[in-house]
Amino acid sequence: MCGRFTLKTPEGIKFDYIAQYDPEAWIPRYNIAPSQDILTVVERGSGREAGFMTWGLIPSWSKEAKGIINARVETVEEKPSFNDSFQKRRCLILADGFYEWERFGKISQPYYFQMEDSRPFAFAGIWDQWRHNGRTITSCAILTTTANELLATMHHRMPVILNPESYALWLDENSRAADLKDLLVPFPASQMKSHAVSYDVNDVKVDHEGLLRPVTPNIGVNLRLF
Repeated sequence: MCGRFTLKTPEGIKFDYIAQYDPEAWIPRYNIAPSQDILTVVERGSGREAGFMTWGLIPSWSKEAKGIINARVETVEEKPSFNDSFQKRRCLILADGFYEWERFGKISQPYYFQMEDSRPFAFAGIWDQWRHNGRTITSCAILTTTANELLATMHHRMPVILNPESYALWLDENSRAADLKDLLVPFPASQMKSHAVSYDVNDVKVDHEGLLRPVTPNIGVNLRLF
């Protein structure tokens, strides 16, 4: 799954054209959590458009504003909560790293994952718009797939990271489902890196650059000795 991520430098993601977005207005984020607004890109009739959506997809037909942060690629075409969005409303969710936790009994050591060259990237996302009693929420979810070799030691799932060459296909409303499913695979472990970070990331109110500082995963090291 994917429950926290970062976006420090969205201007590092290159697009031919994006309307209605000023990257200089972005405030670096080091601990983005569910229910918060996140930066996304969608395809409109006039071209690609960047904007904010709430992280946690609320299906348009839902009776309550309860969001789902992740959608499994294996069932995204089957589940009523996701199927229509997968077919008609896909987006890029911009990021430059994400967190996962290695569990040792009741204790979990957080790790930070990013590209080998630390560049920004995009998760595969789907979105929907919920309206109720005059209230409108545009929300999204991150698709997840099986973990690659780097993540598999601590979790069996990982977010779908798209190659830049796949952005156009993912955003095109006319893309075939079969072609889209070919994109929803584990990102190569050889192109990623990770390191342990402070338990401070567990607190959603903590959001600063210090969260990314490498630490020694003492708990995991000690347990592996026995």
